[in-house]
Amino acid sequence: MVLFHLFFPKESIYQEGFLKVEGKVIEIKPNHIILKTSHENILVATTTSFHLGDVLEVEGEAFLPTSSTTKYLFDYRSYLKQKNIFYQLTPTSIHKRGSSFSVIYYLKEKMVLLMNQEKYLLCFLLGDKSYIDSSIIRSYQENGISHLFAISGMHITLIAGSLTKLLRKKYSEEVAYKYCSCILLLYLFLVGFSPSILRGVSFYLFFEGNRIYYFYIKKENIFILILSLSLIYNPNYIFDAGFQFSYLISFSLLEFSSSLNSKNMFIGLLKVSSLSFLVGLPVCLYHYYQVNLLSILYNLFYVPFISMFFFPFTFIVFIFPFLRGIYSFFSTILEASSLFLSHISFGKIVFKRYPFFVYIIYEILILLFCIYKKKKYLYLFLFLLFIHFILPNFSSTTTIHYLDVGQGDSILIHSKENNILIDTGGNKSHSITFNTLIPYIKSLGISSVDYLILSHGDYDHMGEAYSFIENYKVKNVIFNCGDFNTLEKELIKLLDSKKIRYYQCVDSINQDSIIFLNTGLYDNENDNSNVIYMNISNYQFLFMGDAGIKRENDILDEYDLSNIDVLKVGHHGSRTSSGKEFIDEIDPKYSIISVGKNNRYGHPNKEVLSNLDNSIIYRTDQNGSIMFKIKNNKIIIETCSP
Repeated sequence: MVLFHLFFPKESIYQEGFLKVEGKVIEIKPNHIILKTSHENILVATTTSFHLGDVLEVEGEAFLPTSSTTKYLFDYRSYLKQKNIFYQLTPTSIHKRGSSFSVIYYLKEKMVLLMNQEKYLLCFLLGDKSYIDSSIIRSYQENGISHLFAISGMHITLIAGSLTKLLRKKYSEEVAYKYCSCILLLYLFLVGFSPSILRGVSFYLFFEGNRIYYFYIKKENIFILILSLSLIYNPNYIFDAGFQFSYLISFSLLEFSSSLNSKNMFIGLLKVSSLSFLVGLPVCLYHYYQVNLLSILYNLFYVPFISMFFFPFTFIVFIFPFLRGIYSFFSTILEASSLFLSHISFGKIVFKRYPFFVYIIYEILILLFCIYKKKKYLYLFLFLLFIHFILPNFSSTTTIHYLDVGQGDSILIHSKENNILIDTGGNKSHSITFNTLIPYIKSLGISSVDYLILSHGDYDHMGEAYSFIENYKVKNVIFNCGDFNTLEKELIKLLDSKKIRYYQCVDSINQDSIIFLNTGLYDNENDNSNVIYMNISNYQFLFMGDAGIKRENDILDEYDLSNIDVLKVGHHGSRTSSGKEFIDEIDPKYSIISVGKNNRYGHPNKEVLSNLDNSIIYRTDQNGSIMFKIKNNKIIIETCSP
């Protein structure tokens, strides 16, 4: 049954375009609701207040959720599919047709109302992290402590232990178990069947039931049973990082339990933290491409602080709201300390993303070590991990990545000699730095950027530069010729504070394999763009920034350019660039247009596309991110179409 679901996924009955549906509100978030129809769930964008269980008739434009257009990055469409959501809907009208009363909905709404949007009450009691700032969530991930903020087995054990202790004062152990089981099942329905909560409740029900009723079932068999039931309930759980962390770490602690006991609490905690770190390492590398060695030490503080104080205190504050001031004080300390630690680069090691089977081998070796307690498996894992880390250093392949950053430019040149980023893009509605640049660069095994070249000072080319430099190691920055604008001046202040070298109007880098085609100063930012010529293995690349037709003519007058292999088309395909004379002279074999989908500028222009008729055109709005790989003097092209 599990395999059937995995290989034959459910498909939507709806299509893009106008849609009229009726359904029940099953989830409410700050900017949207989830509507359960008779066929599937639909995410409806709205800030209007509704209640769980409300039956709504909604009309509007349905569209597919965003799919990843860059390899290895988070795919929102796949994520929503795991929740049986295939379409998002922007409503033109919403009418309430009635309501469906449910004890679960009633209790959940009452709890949310009592919490008054206190983010950590919602996080720890209802598993809702949507009110916690994304920068804080990222800091928890960077420090390797994000697992502490998901309702998990640790939290369920604490709840069950406290309930059992209270119930045992009046009832027998068997009766206390039954009452506690009913309360936990109710809690499971309240917070939703997330993988970690389902695992925690199932562990209590099965392991305690096995002990109380003397079933004598082996703990490994109980574990396999719980795992199987979880996947039967929702086969998509297997793709969830939280599910993978949760079950792998639980299994290892189960198998290693006898070796983890220690009279010294600190030593015992260190053993648990080290084992959890080791078992979770392959999962962490597969999903996040980085490991933080200091997370073992961080967990020595955060695990007892959260599990023994902050999480229990959450229940007390929920019952006695007047204590929220003290609770907020400790949550501020928690966030401030995590943000501070997340900026410590020491101990963070970036690993290149390899095929899935590599991480399966890692995990098998670690689990064999946990089961048989033989160090040869651990040593073999560490040896393979070392090979994994150093292998990219021996690669002679050069790759040029034209990243899809919407209406903007960002190009990564990755070679054995240097890692160069040309532009960062800029989008005020979401962070390109955290959603695209940093995770993708890490996935290639790159721990620092040698040169950040800014073609010019427009926001769609350098809007993310400040954020990127604040959060990733950049050794040098190169500006274009001309006066600095406001964005560039702000960035220079940051560069000065971080003691990062920066240059302006340079001629070349990389022993003249990358040449800047300077032709003088102009009266506008676009024509002052850094225009870059690069020759790799006799393949010629040209990056035009936003240079216009006047600059193109000046380049033809001053430089001998012909038979360009790959052209980054100027100004996103605007009619102000890519003049016919210029294109005919350089005669590009491939042309890359970095452009936003359905952009308001009408890029790329039809005349420009006509000028490029003899060229093979790739567009980021249609082809996603585009990679040119130069290996053994041959070009290989890969795209990531949405």
